[in-house]
Amino acid sequence: MTTGFFVNERCFWHSGGNYSFMVPVGGLMQPSTAGGLPENPETKRRFKNLVEVTGLMAELATPGAQPATEEDLLRIHPQSYIDLFRETAAKGGGELGLRTPFGPDGFEIAAISAGLTRAALIDVLQGRLDNAYALSRPPGHHCLPDFPNGFCLLNNIAIALEAARAAGLADRVAVIDWDVHHGNGTEAIYYERPDTLTISIHQERNYPQDSGDFEDRGAGAGEGFNLNIPLPPGGGHATYLEAFERLVIPQLYAFQPDTIVVACGFDASGVDPLGRMMAGSDTFRAMTEMTMEAAADLCEGKLMLTHEGGYSEAHVPFCGHAVLEAMSGSAIIAPDPMKPRLDRQQPGPRFEHYCSTLIAEMEAALEA
Repeated sequence: MTTGFFVNERCFWHSGGNYSFMVPVGGLMQPSTAGGLPENPETKRRFKNLVEVTGLMAELATPGAQPATEEDLLRIHPQSYIDLFRETAAKGGGELGLRTPFGPDGFEIAAISAGLTRAALIDVLQGRLDNAYALSRPPGHHCLPDFPNGFCLLNNIAIALEAARAAGLADRVAVIDWDVHHGNGTEAIYYERPDTLTISIHQERNYPQDSGDFEDRGAGAGEGFNLNIPLPPGGGHATYLEAFERLVIPQLYAFQPDTIVVACGFDASGVDPLGRMMAGSDTFRAMTEMTMEAAADLCEGKLMLTHEGGYSEAHVPFCGHAVLEAMSGSAIIAPDPMKPRLDRQQPGPRFEHYCSTLIAEMEAALEA
């Protein structure tokens, strides 16, 4: 297999340093020595570094990518938002929306990030790659057309999907979002459209706290083409795989997509500071393998993953490496140092039964 890995050093230069963790700096709130928001370059850079150090990078295709063009952006975002974003960045940066600060190069770097996702998808659809991973930063799945939030300034996936559709390369696309936070931006963009199945598996009531309910199934022509799978905090490896087997995979087969895209966040990791789930690198590897199997059956293996959240500098690299191991079929393994700890801390039988009951209720509702 030929797996593409799309990365650009400029994405690591994106900054938003007027916060201390999640609180704006000012008054008695001291600046953070970590550089501001949890969404910082280290998790992504260390992911890339691990892939290089193990030798896996040599087995991947590493093509370049041009920034997303204004034409690309305008398929999703209104001109007024693009103009305001560009002008604010040109004046030295600032903040638009909620928790989305950026520096003087913020607009340029966000366009590069969206360009990585677009290029990864296009190369897969045109047959140059079997599958691809875009190490995009800033992330995109929270961004609505005119309201950036949750560290996301442009909706990378939607920009890529509509570029592919404009080129006549895709029609029916399934988007699986396994970031620990609800993919509210992608949901909003496709909520009334039947050509895109959006599935978000996330920790319930994490972020945003007022979205991500199972009952939100789409509207109008898009009714039935949105699926939220909110899981209780603490649900671990077995819960994620059961949700995948009983909810995600059947929906893919019912929808029959010609392409599958994954919003790949690693913040469901059991050591992530912004999530309370108990996933490990084995969880992300298994979900990737299950998605690849479905893609092979449904859409000739056409699969692209793009990076979203994940804020543990220690664990994200190993989770990401596990995903690339699965995508590429490589024999190069990066043993996860967190695995023994996470294996010991998995939920007990009673809580697993509780989670299984919730999943069964969702399954029954979908079949009704």
